[in-house]
Amino acid sequence: MPEGPEVRREADAIGRVLTGKKLAETFFEPAHLEPFARRLVGQEVVEVTTCGKALLIFFKSGRVLYSHNQLYGRWVVAPKGKPPNTKRTLRVALTTDAHSALLYSATDVALLGKKDLKTHPYLKKLGPDVLSDTLSWRDIAERLCDKRFSGRSISGLYLDQSFLAGLGNYLRSEILFAAGIDPTCRPKDLEPAKLNELARRTLLISIRAYKTGGVTNHPDTVRVMRKAGRSKGQYRFAVFGRDKRDCYRCAGKIRRITANGRRLYLCSSCQR
Repeated sequence: MPEGPEVRREADAIGRVLTGKKLAETFFEPAHLEPFARRLVGQEVVEVTTCGKALLIFFKSGRVLYSHNQLYGRWVVAPKGKPPNTKRTLRVALTTDAHSALLYSATDVALLGKKDLKTHPYLKKLGPDVLSDTLSWRDIAERLCDKRFSGRSISGLYLDQSFLAGLGNYLRSEILFAAGIDPTCRPKDLEPAKLNELARRTLLISIRAYKTGGVTNHPDTVRVMRKAGRSKGQYRFAVFGRDKRDCYRCAGKIRRITANGRRLYLCSSCQR
């Protein structure tokens, strides 16, 4: 499933070609949305943003197009009349005179009014967006100390969108490694300095993933590996997907475990 950084980059790409533009054509594959397709023709897009893993397209009329990529969904921007060569199923197409924003595969799509955002079943449960411009590491530390979250295992907490929206499976492994946290710990088990370090790394790794297109490994390690000719798939992560390989920090072996029904990667030496 695409995580917050990937969805935010999709929103950025859509915003660059749609914001301030009026739609010349629309297409909606979900049957319940077909009646609305013609109503959006001629409507101006005023903002494209995200709430965690949900993407929101705001229209001047007050309508908001909500979508969630689910496991396989993907938004793609293409020149008008030149869609990508893909076997994915097209669900939504929003087209201006020059470009199209195309949603493939996802089926969780809705056309809402602004007032509906607070009551939407998914949106109303979300915690703060981990990529919000107003979120600080101190805000994250405060949530870690909140009684709703402090007694839960961190491995489960970092998949809970009511804690922080946008976190997901690869970010969980990468953040906990960067902070040196055993995934079975609870926030209330951590000393204040360690808890603050976890909060700082949560923000840093999430922002890094957004800015780099999903690369969460330490920049120094990435530079060395790129210079050696390694591919993005080889240098992207510090631990995620690297079962039985050497830890870049201590040369110990990375382990894969199952936590909260999802795969999690860690270094037992670095995450005591």
